[in-house]
Amino acid sequence: MNYNRIGGYITICLVLALSGFGQTPATDDGYRLWLNYDLIQDAAKRQAYTRSAQFIALPKTSPVLKSAAEELQTGLQSLLGKSIPIITNAGNRTGGIVLTTSGPAANSPALAKEGYRITTSNNTITVAGQSDAGALYGAFALLRQLQTLQPIAAQTGNPNVQLRMLNHWDNVDGSVERGYAGQSLWKWYELPERVDPRYRDYARANASLGINGTVVNNVNASARFMTAEYLHKVAALADVFRPYGIKVYLSVYFAAPKTLGGLKTSDPLDPQVRRWWADKVKEIYQTIPDFGGLLVKANSEGEPGPQDYGRTHADGANMLAEAMKPYDGVIIWRAFVYKADPNADRFKAAHEEFTPLDGQFDKKVIVQVKNGPIDFQPREPFSPLFGNMPKTPLGVEFQITQEYLGFATHLVYEAPLFKECLDADTYVNGKGSTVARVVDGSLHNYARTLMAGVANAGSARNWTGHPMAQANWYAFGRLAWDHSLSSEAIAREWVAMTLTHEPQAANRIVNLMLKSRDIYVDYNTPIGLSRPWSGVHFAPEPWQNRSSRPDWTAVYYHRADSIGLGFDRTATGSNALAQYRPEVCRQWEDPKTCPLPYLLWFHHVPWTRKLSTGRSLWDELCTRFYTGADSVRWMQQEWAQVKSAVNPALHDDVSARLATQQREAIWWRDAWVLYLQEYAKQPIPAPFKKPERTLDEVKQSVNTYLLR
Repeated sequence: MNYNRIGGYITICLVLALSGFGQTPATDDGYRLWLNYDLIQDAAKRQAYTRSAQFIALPKTSPVLKSAAEELQTGLQSLLGKSIPIITNAGNRTGGIVLTTSGPAANSPALAKEGYRITTSNNTITVAGQSDAGALYGAFALLRQLQTLQPIAAQTGNPNVQLRMLNHWDNVDGSVERGYAGQSLWKWYELPERVDPRYRDYARANASLGINGTVVNNVNASARFMTAEYLHKVAALADVFRPYGIKVYLSVYFAAPKTLGGLKTSDPLDPQVRRWWADKVKEIYQTIPDFGGLLVKANSEGEPGPQDYGRTHADGANMLAEAMKPYDGVIIWRAFVYKADPNADRFKAAHEEFTPLDGQFDKKVIVQVKNGPIDFQPREPFSPLFGNMPKTPLGVEFQITQEYLGFATHLVYEAPLFKECLDADTYVNGKGSTVARVVDGSLHNYARTLMAGVANAGSARNWTGHPMAQANWYAFGRLAWDHSLSSEAIAREWVAMTLTHEPQAANRIVNLMLKSRDIYVDYNTPIGLSRPWSGVHFAPEPWQNRSSRPDWTAVYYHRADSIGLGFDRTATGSNALAQYRPEVCRQWEDPKTCPLPYLLWFHHVPWTRKLSTGRSLWDELCTRFYTGADSVRWMQQEWAQVKSAVNPALHDDVSARLATQQREAIWWRDAWVLYLQEYAKQPIPAPFKKPERTLDEVKQSVNTYLLR
């Protein structure tokens, strides 16, 4: 039988021979991320997979389907150690993979627009999607089965959330706000003439997770991104991302009509301002026809916004939505707002400003809410906005980059943090009204749904700085697609696809990952202790009490005094708890029954009060600080045990970072214990030893760090 092959068979074989496909590199620099298509060492499994992978049939072609077929070809050739041709018509031939967007499987009512279905019959695998993007996601799902050595089985996958996107906080000068993996991925000075091949690999990695959108610039936006010069640069990125089902979005500077357009005002109700935005959005779509939309940070941390003109957030968002009306794009309006009021509680700010506006936003607007009410803390309660705006689509914003989680030196697996928020029950419509059900639209029938993650990728060769931080990018993408997945299941996938298949080593690494976040919290901010402020959001500085505004100090959050510690948010304090449903309040309002992870978030607790552990507050804090820091040694020991099962270069990299983490964990421990002891006026309990340095010496070390 004569088959029409896409690409020459001989050429493929030559390329494969020269590239050494399927061979584990002597040095793994982390560039391949979880698309680590090393040769499957289990010969029996490899043979079983090969029986259904003799060819890839692509009856219909499009840029997205072509990407799917090429990814399958690349992955299968490396995983199976043989060349796999792409053909246009399989005819009656069996033993291959058919990529399709037609037929019963693709047209099943069980499939969402971007959903996929994998079926097996007569030794043939059909990967079907209702759309080209669905088929692409199905191709990656099939590869994931092989990478994790699972039997090829029928499966259906539908995304829980429509817009699954990364938010890059990248600037025009190449810097990245809260970026810890080098400079920006986007080489603005080269674009649009030179397009770095790395952009395609970025798109592949995101598509493998079902991520379908990316905001390429910082929410603290430069108006320069609205110029024709930069729109053409962004268009070049869009051209690379489009074949992987990814749309580009832009953060906008709300005052651009003044700073860029030369108008006298940026008042959202001014006709000239509205016309300027309508013309600008038209220009964007003429340059990028499938543009995704605009992300806005307004009247937050000094950024301009509609309140500068006595207007509301809804006024500002709706003006942009009006400009977007002729197009498919959306307006994403961030709810991260708080005022410099010494008598206010920053915890309450977003709820106070946004809930009165419920129902006033245009249908093109999504309000993007941080997972917690303060600012991406190592652990914080879910934002009270979730469940309290039933008429306004609310998207959730997580932070993948580790702004408050140890930058690129601390190993912290973030899936448990994401899940803690998503699984939290708002009780807005009774038990089971989880944040996940708010975000996926099922609770309030939102027409548009969104999950966003502040990206941790940069110019570092391994993308994320810390090799293990790749797991956080991966976990975000998997949960944006399916928030029912467990932290453990995601960790096991990632370890198998990225690090090792050796069972004991994999179990050890997964266990380490699952415990890492609690370990970090214990030496950093235990029992609901709010974070100490510092300009870099890293150095321990609980004594910091000077700033232009009270909520930019450390003492504002922990409120340590001679009586105790913690922020009273009950009816006797700021009453922030009243923003939650009564069922939630009852969990947290009584300090005697409040779960320890949230105790100091809601209560000012006396140093001598006995907690549920049987220890006083002071003794419990010391126990957490010391055992948390000591647990990093356990992490080092566990990682040392998997050395023979992990690529040597990667193992050495993580080992060195764990050594730094151990030193810095002790730094955090000493700073907190010595500082709080001045208020508690109690000895450090046995068996823990007093820190070797004094508080003044710790303060000096912090000052030295901040001068770097």
